[in-house]
Amino acid sequence: MRMRSEVDISCVVRRVRWRSQISKGTEVSVMAKLFESIGKLGIALAVGGGVVNSALFNVDAGHRAVIFDRFRGVQDTVVGEGTHFIIPWVQKPIIFDCRSRPRNVPVITGSKDLQNVNITLRILFRPVSSQLPRIFTSIGEDYDERVLPSITTEVLKAVVARFDAGELITQREHVSRQVSEDLTERASTFGLILDDVSLTHLTFGKEFTEAVEMKQVAQQEAERARFIVEKAEQQKQAAIISAEGDSQAALLIANSLMAAGDGLVELRKLEAAEDIVFQLSRSRNVTYLPSGQGTLLQLPQ
Repeated sequence: MRMRSEVDISCVVRRVRWRSQISKGTEVSVMAKLFESIGKLGIALAVGGGVVNSALFNVDAGHRAVIFDRFRGVQDTVVGEGTHFIIPWVQKPIIFDCRSRPRNVPVITGSKDLQNVNITLRILFRPVSSQLPRIFTSIGEDYDERVLPSITTEVLKAVVARFDAGELITQREHVSRQVSEDLTERASTFGLILDDVSLTHLTFGKEFTEAVEMKQVAQQEAERARFIVEKAEQQKQAAIISAEGDSQAALLIANSLMAAGDGLVELRKLEAAEDIVFQLSRSRNVTYLPSGQGTLLQLPQ
């Protein structure tokens, strides 16, 4: 009986162990299936998010977009600001900045009198929104690099050749306005708008600058010489007028002497004596003694 009971106990233990192993294996398989499902769900979400993200694009303020379709080419529709949908892989957005942007274009050209002129032109430009598909198709995204330097050089050389060096300085406003009108008309053929065109730098060659400085120095010296001549002429006129005045005064005096005799001379003597007496009377060291009186003889003994 004892051996039978021991056999029964060992069988029960084996069954318990087998059942525990089966339960553990089942739990592991369930967990594996659960993780596999979660992984598949994550991959599906990632793929879906990537597809949704690739189907959306943003157009910032002041920008416009042109859609390139792999099957139909560049679309004629211009996309405005905001978030928009596209077909992934099939369509691609090309973003353009439609705000005014500055650009400096330096040009070396010649004037009407064959003087070298260094000019720098500052331009504020922007594309026409409705013509962006044509600009992208015919010129490209770097349209400003391809168009502005060439047309600016062409227009500047044509306008500057109409004026000589002096007119470029004295009529700078007229030159700038003429350049602006011609360049605006030329840029419109490429679908560009020029908001402002101005000449920021205008210089000439070294030889011309030295010649202008020498001319200015010569003009200043000529002005100084003319002033000296005019001053001498004025001094001459003043001397002549003074001599004529003295002559007229002597003539008047002579006529007076002839008309009044010695009366004028006596009058001048009296005036001179009166003046001498007045001056002597104010001096403390001088005493006036009347004539014809023995004043010193009447002093007490």
